[in-house]
Amino acid sequence: MPGSASGGPARLAVGRIGRAHGLRGEVRVALTTNRTERLERGAVLFAGERLLRVADARPDGRHWLVRFEGVTDRDAAAELTGATLEAEPLGALGAGELWLHELVGSTVSDAAGEVMGRVTAIEANPAHDLLVVDDSLLVPMVFVVEVHEGRVVVDLPDGLVEATARSARDRPPRSDG
Repeated sequence: MPGSASGGPARLAVGRIGRAHGLRGEVRVALTTNRTERLERGAVLFAGERLLRVADARPDGRHWLVRFEGVTDRDAAAELTGATLEAEPLGALGAGELWLHELVGSTVSDAAGEVMGRVTAIEANPAHDLLVVDDSLLVPMVFVVEVHEGRVVVDLPDGLVEATARSARDRPPRSDG
């Protein structure tokens, strides 16, 4: 994703569109941001290069039901299924904040300096986002203690590596398409 003139990303992934809901063009959206104002009436989002303006949104459990301007029926809503929603950054990062996508490719090490692998993805999770390390280890973000350019230091409780490695083996393969 190309950067902006300020050094931040041009657009951020903020959610993913699920299935169509009802007959009037609504879709289920799973947000991957803690900024629910992304779904306020009039907010501008992008699905690829397609601009989508929020007409209405309401919470539905852990997801949102969203209607976009110009998407007026179930068929039009179904065409959006699976799209990643992106948006312009809302402002500069505060002290101690970071763009999660910038961690992908970083080396992960424990507090003693032992290298555990590289971040291959970030997975949204209801409790905490997860670092996916070498596609086999899941590390909750709550255990990240330091982030330096290209390096992430984690302080994991005993047994977490074995438990998450086993969990990752048992999960179905990710579909990136």
